Amino acid sequence: EIRPRIDGFIKDIYVDEGAIVKKGQSLFKIDSPLAEQSLTSAKASVESAKAQVSTAKTNVERLEPLAEKGIISDVQLKTAKDAYQTALAVQAQAEAALKNARATVDWTNVSSPVDGLVGAIPFRQGSLVNSSNILTTVANTSNVFAYFSLNEKELSMFLDNLEGSTQAEKIKNIPEIAMTLADGTAYEHPGKIETITGSVNSATGSAGFRAVFPNEQGKLRSGMSGKISIPRSVENVIVVPQKATYSQQNKTLIYLVQGDSVIQRAISVIPTPDSKSYVVTEGLQTGDRIVTEGVATLSQGKKISIE
Repeated sequence: EIRPRIDGFIKDIYVDEGAIVKKGQSLFKIDSPLAEQSLTSAKASVESAKAQVSTAKTNVERLEPLAEKGIISDVQLKTAKDAYQTALAVQAQAEAALKNARATVDWTNVSSPVDGLVGAIPFRQGSLVNSSNILTTVANTSNVFAYFSLNEKELSMFLDNLEGSTQAEKIKNIPEIAMTLADGTAYEHPGKIETITGSVNSATGSAGFRAVFPNEQGKLRSGMSGKISIPRSVENVIVVPQKATYSQQNKTLIYLVQGDSVIQRAISVIPTPDSKSYVVTEGLQTGDRIVTEGVATLSQGKKISIE
């Protein structure tokens, strides 16, 4: 989030929404009359302090020979030297105030803290803004995080199939993952799971994952959605075509052949990478016969003819 560090009016906007910017590049110019006035005042204070130092120094240099000759007392010379030291201290304070004033004026130039992509710009030239206003966002999109979750059962199965004695070791052994974009196309670069939350969300019953995908071409944008595929090796399992299944009340079902009719059977499945089949983890046994064609025309108990 890009926020101004001082109050003022937006004088200039140097970028547009969606622009790619570099770290340190100017984004906005804030017009802050108060900051300019403070800088002018601070400069004047420094000049005044320098004049006081010069006067005090000259006075010391004038009195030193007189003190050596006994024309004036040592107390008078000490008083002059003390005045000189006080003038130096005042000058140092004035220079510190000037440094702060210059820093404040520098804040009128709002620059990007990172390389990235400019988000929405809700303000325009002339808008009055302060530090509570978000002028825009700059997202570093060279690498993009993808967040997803697994429920408790899926999480246990997932972790049980990974090598390692601790969660950190298991995460290191997770193979690269793939992502399918919202338009159905496969993202060309594989990603890597970096973290798994240490607890299960009591409201959703799921644990959160964070994966990172390279994004040098800028194809991925913040807020996009997609489908994550995690490779998994399984042996001695039943695989059914997806066209043989249908969904009902958040369940995956198939039609099981019993004699000359069919019955519905709920199954637990894992999609295969080609999105054409399911690995059945629960609900079917070796030897069961299912309907693979014309599923949409069937219903519970309907008579069929087996070809």
